[in-house]
Amino acid sequence: MSVFSWPVRIYWEDTDAGGVVYHANYVRFMERARTEWLRAQGIDQLSLRQSTGLGFVVRDMTLDFLRPARLDDELTVTLAVKERRSASMLFGQEIVRGDTTLVRATVRAACVDLDSMRPAQIPPGLFRPESPLT
Repeated sequence: MSVFSWPVRIYWEDTDAGGVVYHANYVRFMERARTEWLRAQGIDQLSLRQSTGLGFVVRDMTLDFLRPARLDDELTVTLAVKERRSASMLFGQEIVRGDTTLVRATVRAACVDLDSMRPAQIPPGLFRPESPLT
């Protein structure tokens, strides 16, 4: 299983008064990594919506906060596809600083019709089968 990585640097806006990353920001970092993973797959979310009316939404997320990140840290957000169903994908994600895992998460993203918000099948061929990231 291939792992996609995306770098993040911690700025003042990401932290509390003590210079520690505010917990909700880890969710933002993971969302951005999933978006960049889609781009690496050749999937533009705006084009997907315009052409099919479909998009991906988080259905379920489990987070395990292990260690804090701090101001000016250089982090890496990783993503690996753990499972693919007809209308959803399960991702394993981690946020690491060097060799230290700070946050571990599982995220299920569902494909939905964005007008009705009802589940929809992921279009055949959306993800290239030869891609090492699916």
